[in-house]
Amino acid sequence: MDYKVLRERMVKGQLMPRGIKDSKILDVFLKVERQKFVPQDLQDSAYADSPLPIGENQTISQPYIVALMTELLNLTKGDKVLEIGTGSGYQTAILAELAQEVYSVERWQKLADRAEALLAALDYQNIHIKVGDGTLGWPEFAPFDKIMITAASAVIPEPLIEQLRENGRMILPLGGAFSQMLTLLKKNKEVLQSQDICSCVFVPLVGKYA
Repeated sequence: MDYKVLRERMVKGQLMPRGIKDSKILDVFLKVERQKFVPQDLQDSAYADSPLPIGENQTISQPYIVALMTELLNLTKGDKVLEIGTGSGYQTAILAELAQEVYSVERWQKLADRAEALLAALDYQNIHIKVGDGTLGWPEFAPFDKIMITAASAVIPEPLIEQLRENGRMILPLGGAFSQMLTLLKKNKEVLQSQDICSCVFVPLVGKYA
């Protein structure tokens, strides 16, 4: 299987036609080897236009959704990013290619260990992972320029609002268990400005403030 060809098809067939235009993001999606982040028996499906199971009742998101959420954060090389839900580590790697530092919180020990080992093997040195309640964020390293939540919540966890820097951005699927709205939040003078992006379906966020 020629995964390089599959990555090119993914970018040209899934991302660009749906409006992903940032050349830096497209280049990262051509670079990061998605097949390494899925179970071995699903590697040939890694570039399909759909989410895939990764264990612990969690999924790796559809490539387009990963790209859309990434583009909406408007990342710069100097950004410190908080990711809630490490999962497979694929989104973490994408963020790490575009930002200065990525702090990622994962609820499941097995997923965190697997992602941490893989990302270390791929020589990412700007990623920090811990196991815990993602709704609490990672206050020791706050404030964060950008925050990405990769699981659905009916409310915006208050600690994450507090840990978002002024003029920072947060992206998350906001809503109930079966249907959510991908929502972009911008912090302006301690007030969150909200923009609805598109409907989506994510696994639920679990934690004290979810």
